[in-house]
Amino acid sequence: MDETKLHEFVGRMLGDLGGAFSVPMVRIGDRLGLYRTLQQSGPMTPPELARKAGIAERYAREWLSHQAASGYLAYDPAAGAFTLPPEQAMVFAETDSPVYLQGAFDLAAVMLENQALVEPAFRTGKGVGWGEQSPCLFCTVGRFFRPSYHTALVQSWLPALDGVTAKLEHGATVADVGCGHGFSTVIMAKAFPRSTFVGYDFHAGSIEQARIHAEQHGVTANTRFEVASAADFPGEDLDLVTFFDCLHDMGDPAGAARHVRRTLKPDGRWMIVEPQAADRLEDNLNPVSRLFFAASTMICIPTSLAQPIGAALGAQAGLERLTSAIHEGGFARVRKAAETPFNMILEACP
Repeated sequence: MDETKLHEFVGRMLGDLGGAFSVPMVRIGDRLGLYRTLQQSGPMTPPELARKAGIAERYAREWLSHQAASGYLAYDPAAGAFTLPPEQAMVFAETDSPVYLQGAFDLAAVMLENQALVEPAFRTGKGVGWGEQSPCLFCTVGRFFRPSYHTALVQSWLPALDGVTAKLEHGATVADVGCGHGFSTVIMAKAFPRSTFVGYDFHAGSIEQARIHAEQHGVTANTRFEVASAADFPGEDLDLVTFFDCLHDMGDPAGAARHVRRTLKPDGRWMIVEPQAADRLEDNLNPVSRLFFAASTMICIPTSLAQPIGAALGAQAGLERLTSAIHEGGFARVRKAAETPFNMILEACP
């Protein structure tokens, strides 16, 4: 045994465990408004944070100490005060930031809750249906994906498609399939009031929440939400169909592709947003794929295996496997229109 390598690995494990132990600490800071209080008030001592946030001083002191030890807060020993730096505020407090990650911490907690449900499936090979997983999953997934949709969907993803933005500006008909709580649908509807958007999801509870979001954001005039799956959602002569981070979750992605093609106009477009991934495992051994592989194991693979066919592409399917499923569904052309460190945006043409 190489003791140097052992000590290096133990050091890495301490870093990993520190992050795991931090999940409840970050979530408490979010739920109790501690990050927002620090952002708004500047440097604060534990008694000051306790008074401002309405929490007990002893808990404030220990929480602040953990956050400083983690590098999440800056600490001034002379003043005994803690500060949320602007860079950390982008991650913990700015909800519209492209790197706002509170949803990721919530997702980590959901995966722990999912363990009791998914672990038996490792032995049986069966799936765990989307509606049978942790009840917190649905809102958490929406919160996790919302920042990227908010900062990139209208600004760069849709413009990367061939002629789609112009159609949306003049008035297009759009189906947003697998819409979840409707964040993507609402964002598009607000940006393009002349177009009509219908969000579909096979989870009735998510559709209920999507309707609430549409009302809150004032887009009910050009938006509606219905319960339907990717294999049977209604529609014909659609200008655009969108799938956000959901094709790999489907039991029959090729079958979904075939149905999408039937609903599109001859010059219509299908936009598929998927997690960023290379085609070879050795090219996915990185921090981003590490997160996606974990989520895929605990959420995506069980969801797909619970459906007919159960293709189980996984969240790291890669461009080649996704393109193959789309071509199998009858689409002539598929291209990568845009990408980010976390997502790839595909455009499919009939």
